[in-house]
Order: sequence, then C-alpha cells, then structure tokens
Amino acid sequence: MRNAIEFEVYGDYALFTDPLTKLGGEKLSYQVPTYQALKGIVESIYWKPTILFIIDEVRVMNAIRMESKGIRPIEYGGGNTLAHYTYLKDVRYQVRAHFVFNPHRPDLAFDRNEHKHHNILKRSLKAGGRRDIFLGTRECQGYVEPCVFGEGKGFYDDYGDIHLGTMVHGINYPDETGRNEMEVRLWNPVMKNGIIQFIRPDQCTQIRKIKEMNPKFFDQTNVESADEMLKQLEGEVN
Repeated sequence: MRNAIEFEVYGDYALFTDPLTKLGGEKLSYQVPTYQALKGIVESIYWKPTILFIIDEVRVMNAIRMESKGIRPIEYGGGNTLAHYTYLKDVRYQVRAHFVFNPHRPDLAFDRNEHKHHNILKRSLKAGGRRDIFLGTRECQGYVEPCVFGEGKGFYDDYGDIHLGTMVHGINYPDETGRNEMEVRLWNPVMKNGIIQFIRPDQCTQIRKIKEMNPKFFDQTNVESADEMLKQLEGEVN
C-alpha cells in the first residue's frame, strides 16, 4: 500500500483502558489495543499535522494474559488513594498502517511532500521512534522496530474468530473531521486468526459527542517543512 509502514511493537505490560472500568477509580485493560492507541504509537514514531495516519490492521502475536497490581495513584485534591489496575502482560503486536494528507488542513498545503514524509517516517521507525512509545498508558513502556507483517508464528494464527464486543475505536478531533467537536467512536471488532482489520474512522456509525473544540492553527511560522526536517536527519547520520 502507498505510504505504508509495517512494524512490531512490544513491551512487558500494556493498559488499553476500558472506560467503563474507570468510574470507580479502577482500570481494566481491553484484551487488544484500540485503533486510537495504535494511532498514538505511530504518531510517536513520526507526526506532522499535515498528515493523517490510518491503521489498517493489527496482528496479536502473544497469548492474551492479564495481571492485576495494587496502585497508589495521586488524587487531584492531593495525597494518594488505593486502586487495582489490570494490565496486559508480555504483549507483542504487528501493525500495518499508512498515511494520507489531511484534507481538513488546507493551511498546510505547503508541507504536502509525500516522498519526503514517507522517507522520514521509515527512518524514524528504524531509529525506534522520535518520541517515547507507550502501550496505552505512560507507565507501560513500549518499543518499536520494522517488520514484515504476517511473518513469524503468532499464538492465534489458527484460532478462528474471537468476537470482542463493543470497544472504543478512537477519538475524532476537529482538525481531522472539519467539525468543531471532540467525539468518541465505538465499534464491534472481530479478531480472525489473530488479526483485527480496522474500519476507517469515517466508517464508524456509533459516534458520541464529548464537547466543543476548535482546531489549532498551523502555518509556516510554527511548522517545519519536511524538506528541512530531512536535512536535519541527514546531518545527524553524517
């Protein structure tokens, strides 16, 4: 696929929080990563407001295992409280994604250099990402490296279909939709032999408005062009 990358992301723990479990201060992870969590990982590898990342599919490589831990989170009013967080343990995923130019950011048309963005993306992936990688929450450190999607043995390769129920798909932000609203998307994924094929955000039919929100304005005064960024990367290598 055009402008695509394939990578493996792994870590000791992950917490893709089911929002229904946060009401009492506890946290319970979904069994698999959400579209939004994987999108955040790709954006930690490389991100510019000029482009939109589309997550095509994820392959679950390791068995889904969970571990509960006693946590002392900080309270907003000061001090600490006690809670139990249930994490995924020893996770490894293969991800396939690609990018398109953001049609809702005509102010960034000057930065639409497809070849340069793709080259920077691949080099950033090879370097392990431009920012820290997190698996759902900040305490769950992750690592990324290039791979060939589908290679290697996965735990669920011949497992058949697993219906995962209603899950959060992701968040709609105003600069990605053209609407001055922040929205949440829901969907009902099915994992087939370890692989979840994501529908695109604009294909989600279960959408709920969260709040009003205006997009941040970008122009040449606060965005570095892909050409200048590539020159910096070449200078770091040389």
